[in-house]
Amino acid sequence: MLVACLLVFMTQMATTIYLPSLPAVERELGISRSHAALSVSLFVIAAAAPVLLWGRAAERYGRRAAVLASLALFIVASALLAVNTSAAGLLILRSFQGIGAGGAAILARIFVRDLGDGEVLARRLSVLSIAFVVALGGGQFLGGLIGKYSHWQMGFVVLAVVGTIGVLGTLTLPLEPGQGRNRLAGANRIYLCILTTPAFLLPTVAAGLGFATIVLLQEVAPFVFQQHFGLSVDGYGNVGLLIGLSYFAGAMTVNRLAASAGSARLMRIGALVMTGSGLLLVTLWLLPGIPLVAALVVFIVLYCVTTFGQAALFPSSMAVAVTSVKGNGAYAVALCGFFAQSIAGITASLAVVLHNNVTWACVATALSALAYLLVRRSGR
Repeated sequence: MLVACLLVFMTQMATTIYLPSLPAVERELGISRSHAALSVSLFVIAAAAPVLLWGRAAERYGRRAAVLASLALFIVASALLAVNTSAAGLLILRSFQGIGAGGAAILARIFVRDLGDGEVLARRLSVLSIAFVVALGGGQFLGGLIGKYSHWQMGFVVLAVVGTIGVLGTLTLPLEPGQGRNRLAGANRIYLCILTTPAFLLPTVAAGLGFATIVLLQEVAPFVFQQHFGLSVDGYGNVGLLIGLSYFAGAMTVNRLAASAGSARLMRIGALVMTGSGLLLVTLWLLPGIPLVAALVVFIVLYCVTTFGQAALFPSSMAVAVTSVKGNGAYAVALCGFFAQSIAGITASLAVVLHNNVTWACVATALSALAYLLVRRSGR
C-alpha cells in the first residue's frame, strides 16, 4: 500500500507541481496559452493511451517488470524535461512522461486489487486517494514555491527523484509473477467481455467523467486565479492546500463509510455534490457586479466542494466496477483506468480552447451531471 500510494502521488504531482508555472512557461517559451495548456492535455492523453497494454504486461510479465518499465520511462522523461528549452521538446517529453505515469498509476491500483475486492477495495482505494490528495494540494503548493524561489523546471527534478524512490520501493515487494505468453486475441476477448458488463461499464464511465471534471478545473485554474483574480504564483500554490484538504475529506468519508453506507450510495452522493457545485459555479460567472474578492472566495469554495465530490465518487465507482468482474483483476483495473484517463484526456484537449469562464463551467457541470445520471442508472 505504501509503494502504491507513492506511485499515485508521483503521477498526480507530475501535473500539480507544474500547474502554477503555466503562465511562466507561456512567457518564457514564447508560446500561447493554448500551447501551454496543451502540455497538460498531452500528458493526460498519453497516460491513457497505453493503459490496456500496461494491464496486459502486468499479467504476462508480472507486476514488478511492468512497473519498473513504466518508472524508467517516467524518470528519463522527467530528467530530460528538467533541461529542455524548446516548446516542441516540452510537448514531446510531457507525452512520454505521461505514458510512464499512466503505467505506474494503473499498476499501483492493480497492486491494491490483488489484495481483495468489495468494500475492502473501496477503503483501500480511498487510501490511494489520500496519496492523490497530498499530491493535489502539496504538489501545487510546492510548485508555487518553486515558481517563486527557483525555476519551474526544478519541479521535474523533484519528479525524477520521487520516481527513483518508487523504483527502490518496488524492488522490495513480493509482487505477483507473470503468467507467461498469452495470445493477444485472448486478452482482447477478456477486455471485450468485461466491457459488455453494464455493472462494470456504467460506474467506470461515471468515474471517468468525474476525473475529467477535475482535470478541466486544474487546466483552467492557473489562468483564472493568476490572470482573472490577480493571484501571484505562490498565492495560487497556497490555494492547493485547501483543495488538498477537500480531497482528503472526501477520501476519508469513503474510508469511514464504505462498509456502512456502501460504495454505490457514496458514488451517487459524490456525483450529486459535483453537479450542484457546478451549477453554482455557472451562476457565479453569470452574475454581474460581484466584487472581485467575494467572487474569488466563492470560486475557491466551489472548487473545493467539487473536489470533495470527486474524492467520494472516484474510488467508490472504481470499487463497484472492478468488484462486478470476477477474476481477471488486472484487466478490469486497466480497463477502468483506460476509460478514466481517456475521458479526462478528451476533456483536457477541449479545455485548451475553453477560455471563457461561463463556457468551461458549463462543460464541467455537464460532465458531473452525466456522471450522476450514470451512477443512478447503475444503482437500478
